[in-house]
Amino acid sequence: MLENLITSKTRLRLLVKFFINVANEGYLRGLASEMQESTNAIRKELNNLTDAGYLTRNEDNQKITYKANQNNPFFILLQQIVRKYVGLDTIIEMVLDRMGPVKRVFIIGDYVKGIDSGRIEVVIEGSNLNEDYIQKLSNKIELEIQKKVIFYLTNQHDNSGLLVFEQELIDDKVPIL
Repeated sequence: MLENLITSKTRLRLLVKFFINVANEGYLRGLASEMQESTNAIRKELNNLTDAGYLTRNEDNQKITYKANQNNPFFILLQQIVRKYVGLDTIIEMVLDRMGPVKRVFIIGDYVKGIDSGRIEVVIEGSNLNEDYIQKLSNKIELEIQKKVIFYLTNQHDNSGLLVFEQELIDDKVPIL
């Protein structure tokens, strides 16, 4: 659906790269190689996004890097749109529905790096998670978001990846969802 609004595939891939995870940054040749695009196509879109204020440009030792401009008034909205496009909101909503006591949810793999590979890897941390439900859920989510979803269930995760959900506690006892 977002492809209809943003007709440049390169621009859309750059938005995913930089707005899925604010820690992501890139430079011209690295992005061209990663996305298998010409440097001219990448340069054009980087310039457009930088001129519009969506990306920041930082020059250090003759190497120019780009990253999401967190000071842009549309930053949070763009991040929400990109995460919705990727399907993270759908995954979280469906996981929390009947999964059991979920403590945290992380995205790992390609999407943490901002690579729109079509394969989303999700780590669900919690005790007594409903494994039968997750097997059924995986197929349902894949049909909904048109991407392959792989779930890993664990009691304790090492904090690697992109944290997309964390259950809040009041007085370290009562969960808030």
